[in-house]
Amino acid sequence: MKKRSKTNFRQIQGVFKWLYPGMGIKRWIILGSFGVLLVIIGSGYLRTEEYWIGQILDAIVVLSGIIILILGIKYLMRSYIAAFMPSSRGSDFVDIFIQRRHLARGPKIVTIGGGTGLSVLLSGLKEYTSNITAIVTVADDGGSSGRLRREFDILPPGDIRNCLVALADAPALMRDLFQFRFDTNSELSGHSFGNLFITVMTRLTGDFEKAIRETSKVLALRGQVIPSTLNNVTLVAEHKDGSVTEGEDKIPKAHLPIKKVYLRPLEPVATPEAIKAIGEAQIIVLGPGSLYTSILPNLLIKEITDKIISSSAIKVYVCNIMTQPGETDNLKASEHIRTLIKHSHPRIFNYCIVNTAQASESLLKRYDQEKSHPVINDADNIQKMGYRVIGDDVLLSGDVIRHDPAKLARIILGFIEEI
Repeated sequence: MKKRSKTNFRQIQGVFKWLYPGMGIKRWIILGSFGVLLVIIGSGYLRTEEYWIGQILDAIVVLSGIIILILGIKYLMRSYIAAFMPSSRGSDFVDIFIQRRHLARGPKIVTIGGGTGLSVLLSGLKEYTSNITAIVTVADDGGSSGRLRREFDILPPGDIRNCLVALADAPALMRDLFQFRFDTNSELSGHSFGNLFITVMTRLTGDFEKAIRETSKVLALRGQVIPSTLNNVTLVAEHKDGSVTEGEDKIPKAHLPIKKVYLRPLEPVATPEAIKAIGEAQIIVLGPGSLYTSILPNLLIKEITDKIISSSAIKVYVCNIMTQPGETDNLKASEHIRTLIKHSHPRIFNYCIVNTAQASESLLKRYDQEKSHPVINDADNIQKMGYRVIGDDVLLSGDVIRHDPAKLARIILGFIEEI
């Protein structure tokens, strides 16, 4: 009995803590209570008042009480939320609530790929829906990701990090922190803070998937990021001259035409969450991104390809704007597609988005020095293959050639009307 009394006392004490000075709570409780009082007084007189003028005055008192009560509740909730979400100070809680409810009702979209291209797409889609699943390749073995992969025997975090940051609803400073890259002459040189954070989280949790989930909470994601497999896979390219290059980072550097790519081990297992997300998707998007080293490594996982083929979702391939040296030299848009279906299946997508805008001459000259050229839009050949082509200006104006996330997202969301 004494134990129960102590528990009740602590609960009451906890409630009264909200009334401590500086909490910003008491004033709104008093305001709301005043509103309730006006409603009670006005209602009481309204029932007994015989004259219409008095009834109108009483009704005004009741209405004023209701308005004051609503304001008290609104500002009380804002003070409460601000205690846990400092970034919301100065923002309208109602607007935040409406936005999140709107995003939660958005379409279920699955994106498949890796690298910068996929993160660009995600940054556009998150403005329309929070039901996004990014399925990301884990074949990267170069740069910071490769070093961490070899030193700590973990899956490469780089592409995962880019997608986490792209979907983050956290403040800009937090996103910048995860993308910060050390450039000093030290052992940390070349590493990004986000890669190190995911590595440490993996060591603490003992699980790469769990590390991603916990990192997602830190960044307040609008969606989820899932590795396509948890197997330690290596991407291998067989070139047209019969030679073989092993390692995602080394394949473009070989500068040899690619005949096909495959994974080692040959039959990696897809993550169950990826398969589940594909099965529930309304729209599935492949790319944009490196054809051989970002998109195909995901489709080389048989379970993923089979699930996409059997899906009734709208399936879209976003073709790259520029060719990539050592990977897609001189390939037209239709040849990108032939490569995709050669490594997967003709029903891997239904629609193809291709860019129709032209970059500036000065920008094209700069890319020409890197042996990168605009992908030729041979829409007629694509249509003859049985695919619908969506040609549009999806070019982002700036000092680099890449897709405009907002334009791309609007086109993809437009497919919802056809479901």
